[in-house]
Amino acid sequence: MTTPAPVRQSPTTGPELIARARALAPLLEEHAAEAERQRKPVDAVIHALEEAEIFKLMVPRCYGGLELDLDTFFEVGAALGEGDASMAWVANFYVEHNWILSQFPASFQQELFANRSYVLAPAMLAPSGVAVREGESYRLNGRWQWASGIMHGDWVIPGAMEQTPEGRPDPRWFAVPRSQVRVEDTWYVDGMSGTGSNDVVIENVHLPTEQSVSIVEMSTGHGPGSRLHAGPLYHTPMLPILTMAATTPALGQARAAVRRFREGLEDRVRLGARTKMKDKASAQIRLARVEVEVREAELLIRDVVADVMTRRDTATMIDRARWATQSAVAVDRCRRVVQSVLEASGAHAHFLDHPLQRASRDLNTISCHIVFDLDGRLETFGRLLLGLDSGGALL
Repeated sequence: MTTPAPVRQSPTTGPELIARARALAPLLEEHAAEAERQRKPVDAVIHALEEAEIFKLMVPRCYGGLELDLDTFFEVGAALGEGDASMAWVANFYVEHNWILSQFPASFQQELFANRSYVLAPAMLAPSGVAVREGESYRLNGRWQWASGIMHGDWVIPGAMEQTPEGRPDPRWFAVPRSQVRVEDTWYVDGMSGTGSNDVVIENVHLPTEQSVSIVEMSTGHGPGSRLHAGPLYHTPMLPILTMAATTPALGQARAAVRRFREGLEDRVRLGARTKMKDKASAQIRLARVEVEVREAELLIRDVVADVMTRRDTATMIDRARWATQSAVAVDRCRRVVQSVLEASGAHAHFLDHPLQRASRDLNTISCHIVFDLDGRLETFGRLLLGLDSGGALL
């Protein structure tokens, strides 16, 4: 008697994953204050995201991942962002960092994903460490800030500078087991507290060369993963994906702020007034303005997503500068929307436990990320439009 072959379950689709993310947003919102107090993600939320397969989003299907593209990444990140910017930030970067790991040499990928379909790994872009090549391995030393997700991480992806034999600095990513790093509790901040982005210290850790990859190659969409995986996602420049991971939490919180403002106008009556706020022209005008402004920000980001998916590794420097500039403008717009809503929400919105206070703190902090340096992005884009060089900007 022949044993029937097991029925293989179809992988989760993009719309299914988006629906799960939207369903999880209230859970993120419920635990946002707790995450802020404990200065790291809440265990129950991490587990719920794992159960929903969020972290598999960009992992190649050959490793049991979902291999979904940037349009799904955008929708998932924005949905989670409506619940909590800090948790959406960590979740987005866990997703994006699995994409980074899928760009490492094939032998390491196959070992890493042999018994799992994703890992939880913070990555620190600034090459603040030093890597010394010693035969078929590297010796790695350094201290890194901004390790978002380190409190639940099982791997760490620090950036470090290798000095080539020609004396040319070569920025590289390294994959390091969490057990080989030291975490220092430094995350005392006024915004994005729930990310737990503490410092990481690495001292004389030896890594095989397979646990390293060139950041320069990945920045153009030509990392080792582009030669190993046929899907267009793995032929995409790195920075637009990284930037999108940082952008959608801001968009989600701006959407949530506008929604709360609209709901609050229904029954709110100012002291001494006879009419509800919803009947006042000034409130109607403010609501209409922020509704349009958050929509403008969303459309700017959607345009970047669509263009990145069209151009991928054929994008010019001008294309990449435009993507970066539009994203910076969109996040600045989201921050201003939250501030506008806060200004019009009365004195109660200034209690520290009010969601708008956390949204304001979080978006002010997000806006300080290097990829959202608006003046710098505008300058770089303008230089390229005039036929000048980029001035060394990260694109």
